[in-house]
Amino acid sequence: MKKRFLLVITGLMVIFLLAACGSKSKDDVVEELNGKLNDLTGYKVDAKMTLKMGTDSQVYNVEIWHKDPTFYRVNLKNAEKDQSQMILRNNEGVFVLTPALKKSFKFQSDWPQNSSQAYLYESLIKDIVEDKESKFTATKEHYVFETKTRYQNNSMLPIQEIKLNKEDLSPATVKVMDPDRNALVTVEFSKVKFNASFDDSDFDMKKNMTRADLNLPVMADSKDEAFSVKYPTADLGSKLVDEKEVKLEDGKRVVLTYEGEKSFTIVQEKVTVKEASSSPTYVDGDLVDLGFTIGAVSEGSITWTVDGVDYMIASNDLTEKELVEIARTVQGDVEK
Repeated sequence: MKKRFLLVITGLMVIFLLAACGSKSKDDVVEELNGKLNDLTGYKVDAKMTLKMGTDSQVYNVEIWHKDPTFYRVNLKNAEKDQSQMILRNNEGVFVLTPALKKSFKFQSDWPQNSSQAYLYESLIKDIVEDKESKFTATKEHYVFETKTRYQNNSMLPIQEIKLNKEDLSPATVKVMDPDRNALVTVEFSKVKFNASFDDSDFDMKKNMTRADLNLPVMADSKDEAFSVKYPTADLGSKLVDEKEVKLEDGKRVVLTYEGEKSFTIVQEKVTVKEASSSPTYVDGDLVDLGFTIGAVSEGSITWTVDGVDYMIASNDLTEKELVEIARTVQGDVEK
């Protein structure tokens, strides 16, 4: 009886040892990810990105193309409003296209190397590799990493959970969280094709602008359309002291003045759709991902366009990081 009991115990120990030998450690997975990245020539990815903004959420369908080493095409389309914005990177620089407004901007930027990007595979791997204190767990189907982020407004979105499929190390989901661990950005990957092939024109600015323009619905003249004034929810010790509306020939401009420890001004104006220019407008600033749109930030100001409205925040008191923080929270009506 005792011999049989010892045999059972020995058998169980062997099973546990074999199971342990079969499981991969954090270092094992990181090493595999480095190898995967070194062998990767490019990819095509489809994803859904959900942004939680106060009590509301916005959903974007995201199509990502990457050709090693530095070509990118990221198409973000609002699932409800049929509006899209595209980020392109090629040998000529970094471009942001807004086809519905016939706008294109060129940046001298090192995007996407300068910040975390929740929808770019190699950016996620970089976040995992660089964070030596990241947390690692494994489930039946996934490897799960919790890492620090590299966002410019890191204090607002300091941590992320990256879930990878065990089968091929492809991304499954990413959750970017605030300090209270609320997921403000969630990316769910639906289709990943590694080492995809591309045409020469796939990353060309003018050809992408033309293709997007052909697929757009006919837009009504927007000059008489009203827009709702939006207010920031970030609290940096400033209060709204003045709201001025200026009548324009083709609409209106609203100027909000905030005074206090960190004074700033917000200007909002409806965009008039004009004929597309043959060349993009050069932007003297760095590209910044605000989540709901792409903006341009420089010393003393930040600008962006969303839902057909141009926004600008200007300040002598705010750092670039604080400008981004306020811009991200310009969401809607608040009690004034």
